[in-house]
This record gives sequence, C-alpha cells and structure tokens, in this order.
Amino acid sequence: MRSLLPLCLTAFLSLAACTKKNANEIVVGQFGSMTGSEATFGISTDEGVKLAIDEANAAGGINGKKIKLVTMDNQGKAEEAAAVVTRLIEQEKIVALLGEVASSRSLAAAPIAQGRKIPMITPSSTNPKVTEVGDYVFRVCFIDPFQGTVMAKFATENLKLKKVAILRDMKSDYSVGLADFFKQKYVELGGTIVAEQTYQSGDVDFKAQLTQIKSKNPDGLYIPGYYTEVGLIARQVRELGIKAIMMGGDGWDSSKLSEIGQDAVNGSYFSNHYSSESTDPAAVDFMNKFKARYNKTPDGLSAMGYDAALVLIHAMKNAKEITPKAIRDELAKIKDFQAATGKITIDEKRNASKNAVVVQVQGAVNKYVTTINP
Repeated sequence: MRSLLPLCLTAFLSLAACTKKNANEIVVGQFGSMTGSEATFGISTDEGVKLAIDEANAAGGINGKKIKLVTMDNQGKAEEAAAVVTRLIEQEKIVALLGEVASSRSLAAAPIAQGRKIPMITPSSTNPKVTEVGDYVFRVCFIDPFQGTVMAKFATENLKLKKVAILRDMKSDYSVGLADFFKQKYVELGGTIVAEQTYQSGDVDFKAQLTQIKSKNPDGLYIPGYYTEVGLIARQVRELGIKAIMMGGDGWDSSKLSEIGQDAVNGSYFSNHYSSESTDPAAVDFMNKFKARYNKTPDGLSAMGYDAALVLIHAMKNAKEITPKAIRDELAKIKDFQAATGKITIDEKRNASKNAVVVQVQGAVNKYVTTINP
C-alpha cells in the first residue's frame, strides 16, 4: 500500500495540474485529410483555421481564455473521420468541431457530433445531406443545388454549350449529388445531356468511359470530382482528342490540379467559394495576412477554413457561457457576418446563403471569370 501512495499522489497532482491548465483554455477540435489523396484539402483548411484562431488568441481570446485547437488526421477515409471525431469528443473534451471538406467524411462524422450535442461546422462540405443530420451541424459554404445551378447557367449562358456529358465519381456523395443538380438545371435551361459515365475514387484509367463520351461528341464535359482524379481525367481527355470544354466544382481547388493535369486542364472552368483576385476589403485583408504568415496565396479551402473558424469564434464571444449548447444557439443566429469569402447568413437549415464565383484554370493560377448570386 505504501509503495502505491507516491504513484497515486503523482497521478492526482498531474490531474490537478491538467485541470488547472485546462480551466484557462477552450478546446476546439478539427478533423481533416492531412494525408491521403486529398491531403491539400486538409492542409489548406488547417492553415486558414490556425490563422483565425491565432488572431483571436492574440487579441485576448474568448473572455480571457485562449482557444486550444486539437487537429486529427482522418487520412481521407470516412471510417477514420468517425473514429477521430469520437476521440476528439470523448478524450479531448472539445466544445465545438470544425471539419470536414469532403461531404462523405462530414456525413460520417455528423451523426456522432449530433448524438453528443457538439456543434460542428463544416467549412466546405456542399452536399445538402450534411446539415440535414441535425440541429448541431452547420456549414459556412454554399450547397450543391446552388453550385450545380451556377455551372449549369454558366455552361448555357456564358459558354453557349448545347450538348454536355457528365463523368461522376460514384463513391463520392459530393460528386453524385453535384452531378444530379447540374443535370437537372442544365436540362431545364434547354441543354442536352448526351452521355453519363462513372468512375470510382482511386481509379487511374478512364479511357473506356471517355471513349464512350467521345462517341457522343459533346461540347462540354462536367466532372464534379476531386483534383487527383480530375487531373488524370483531363490528361486522358486530351490524349483521346476530345475537344469538349471541361467544367467542375470546388473539389478542383488545389495547386495539385495543374501539377497532375498539366496543360490538359488549362482553359477549364470550375465553381468556387472565392477568388484570389477579389477586391473585397475583407478578402484582401485575409489574403495579405495569409501571405505574410505562409508566404503563398491562399486557395478557396484556406479561405473557407478561416471563415469557419471566424464564425465559431464570433459565436463563442456572443455565447453567455462556453458550452456546446450555447455555442450552437449563437451559430444559428449568424446573419450578414462579414467573412473573407463574403457575407454569411445561416438559414433555418443551418446552411450559408452566399455567392459563388466561376474561375478558369490557367496553369497554377485560377483566373476570376464571374460571380453568381444565390
């Protein structure tokens, strides 16, 4: 018994010290793809989140308490997203959760956050089903019905495309949903879908699908996937002599797109959350601070990570107490909040009402083309 006393005392003092330390911290969790085929998504988002939180802490934190960010890597896997979110809630005792970029991984995590009553804010998961999970799940990005409409209108009105083919990733909730919404609006506007083909995340050979598409001679090819496969698809599109204009969604937004796709992606278009050419004062301020810290231009996912953290910080500052319930209630009240990507209003379904932009790929640069309002 005597031999156990020092160990017990040590454990008690460690616990007390830990409790004392944590009393001056507000623990926020983040889950993202820091490794895997979409690692730039997680890294870009994390850089934006850290910038916002460090700014808040430098300005005094939340009522004198510093925000502690605990980030866990889900490796680009839905099952791992569920596991790390469970650990963040049960072991790290977080009061709020930021993540994920990919809708499939947000859909894996959202039921856990909802079940434990931990407010979750996804920076850029656009599938409508994510926030339908429950009243603790929010997003600061537009949703796919709008994003699909944006590109359908752009294809019809700006590019004057009459015949479009669709190539979607059947393993991705994001890709499947976005393709459906694009198709619905494009047909409604008088366009014709001449071919629909599918692939799966991780595929590297798309020539069978593209050969079928080529036989239909489309003016445009809509590929609502993620940058790794899109870059490979683009190269094979041009290798097969397909002249169609390629289009996509915000899943294209990565510096890796031009590395993988090379010249083949040049001249393609995709919808996005913001443009680095924006002259909006809030966007310019964000870009300047980001460049000063990271020595590079932020992409759309960095901007969305920054905005998600800003919205959470705003809610925590307004909350009467720092509890998940109080934070959730303040998130639901967000209206005309000025963020880097524009003004954010959270609607009754916990989605953000905001603009979208269309950009054109020109090498490593995405050139602003137009803004589409909700």
